[in-house]
Amino acid sequence: MSQAVLEPDAASSRGMDLLRFATAGSVDDGKSTLIGRLLFDTKTIFEDQLEAVESASASRGDEYTNLALLTDGLRAEREQGITIDVAYRYFATPRRKFIIADTPGHIQYTRNMVTGASTADLALILVDARKGLVEQSRRHAFLTSLLRVPHLVLCVNKMDLVDWSQEVFDRIADEFTSFAAKLDAPDLSIIPISALNGDNIASRSENTPWYEGPSLLHHLEHVHIASDRNLVDVRFPVQYVIRPQSTTVTDYRGYAGQVASGILKPGDDVMVLPSGLTSTISSIETADGPVAEAFPPMSVTVRLADEIDISRGDMICRPHNAPTPAQDVEAMICWMDESAPLRVGGKYSIKHTTRSARAVVRGLQYRLDVNTLHRDEAAGELKLNEIGRVKLRTTVPLLADEYRRNRTTGGFILIDESTNRTVGAGMIIEAR
Repeated sequence: MSQAVLEPDAASSRGMDLLRFATAGSVDDGKSTLIGRLLFDTKTIFEDQLEAVESASASRGDEYTNLALLTDGLRAEREQGITIDVAYRYFATPRRKFIIADTPGHIQYTRNMVTGASTADLALILVDARKGLVEQSRRHAFLTSLLRVPHLVLCVNKMDLVDWSQEVFDRIADEFTSFAAKLDAPDLSIIPISALNGDNIASRSENTPWYEGPSLLHHLEHVHIASDRNLVDVRFPVQYVIRPQSTTVTDYRGYAGQVASGILKPGDDVMVLPSGLTSTISSIETADGPVAEAFPPMSVTVRLADEIDISRGDMICRPHNAPTPAQDVEAMICWMDESAPLRVGGKYSIKHTTRSARAVVRGLQYRLDVNTLHRDEAAGELKLNEIGRVKLRTTVPLLADEYRRNRTTGGFILIDESTNRTVGAGMIIEAR
């Protein structure tokens, strides 16, 4: 079995928080090299992987170890016709664990980026210092804003090829900052790097004495994500009702699911939707035993003091802080189906948290050009990778919040009933 260059201590990594971040960039901006560099500098690649990359680099005639080759297996798979929507990479430092969603950057893969960034805490956008901001850079920034990714990092790569020019960096930073001001980007950091040489990746570089910020890895380790979670609005979609079929346990009834937002504690007064019945939490249990509280994204089993008729798709919340059951929904939708466009009158299955229903498209208000932010109000359909504002009517009420307030209860997917394929991803703007 291969030995890692330096294996992270599994025991010490337990209990560390997890940062999910998505990477995006145009072709040849150095995204593969950056990911390879992060894996290399955090000592989370295997010795035989490193030897294979060194050998492949030599056979290609490269005068350096081409760390981009660490992810080239993905390209080979694509050449064989295997579709990979989003590639996930994992690494850890003594301070934090990370999941990288390596998303394709081209416009034809907008749906892939939406998929990868939808659960991200941070988005990392690469630009080539020689080219500056391009159309794709703006599109990536807009999509991360649309998906409410709380933290955004712009990495100005290949600074070594512009002689570490502060003027070039400042020009790109100023241009991106002014564009981001039009978006909802609450936390923006801009870092000059050379992924190929490792400058400002794991440690500060001597080549940028004019840059006073942290290295990329230091920023990823220390960016504060705890306050990004919605801990105010208690939302617990019930996924499964646990009733053990045992002669020794006759009165156990638990409701299993993942906490979407808020904090649950034994003794809390709660309400169950859509019935509106109220009760009190008697206990909260995990696979490791009872806990004193539950918060997102913990998966737990909640037990109530009263026997209430609860089933999958119901939601446990606070009596005076509950989502309004809604059948009329307005949402931004990214269309993901290449075989048929979204049109007014189209009927689909809708999956919202643990609740399923049917939905009909009542209206298409506009199609949004993600490059110019222009709204085409005359649009009659949404094709593959296009984004627009849509009105839906559902057969049963959704227990929804606005996406800007709650990414879990504010998001949904549309499914083609005949093929069972996911054809759209939506972000709720208004539910009534």
